[in-house]
Amino acid sequence: VQLQASGGGLAQSGGSLRLSCRGSGFNLGYYDIAWFRQAPGKEREGVACISSADGSTYYADSVKGRFTISRDPVNAVYLQMDRLKPEDTAVYYCATDFQLRRLSYCSGPWPDAGDSWGQGTQVTVSS
Repeated sequence: VQLQASGGGLAQSGGSLRLSCRGSGFNLGYYDIAWFRQAPGKEREGVACISSADGSTYYADSVKGRFTISRDPVNAVYLQMDRLKPEDTAVYYCATDFQLRRLSYCSGPWPDAGDSWGQGTQVTVSS
């Protein structure tokens, strides 16, 4: 049972990247999935979340209007990142709570104690 983020890379300020989150050993579609990021020397920051029940989406104010989270039925969740800024530079992770301890995972925070996430993907935005 594992989550794997991919799709990071180098982009210029104002550019775009699309991250993917895939699950192995389980059906990712059963779970609310969140993206969070961590930059060197900074706290983890929840970025976005998508509900498994109805596809509702939630965003941090810092990315609202620029990032879009989506999912497909083939076991993937995506984070489309547009109008990137240098302050978006971080390692990005996708996470969930396999124990389903919270009534609404997307109410946050992301991540929370006990959540699971796999290897992240580096996003670097140059000015």
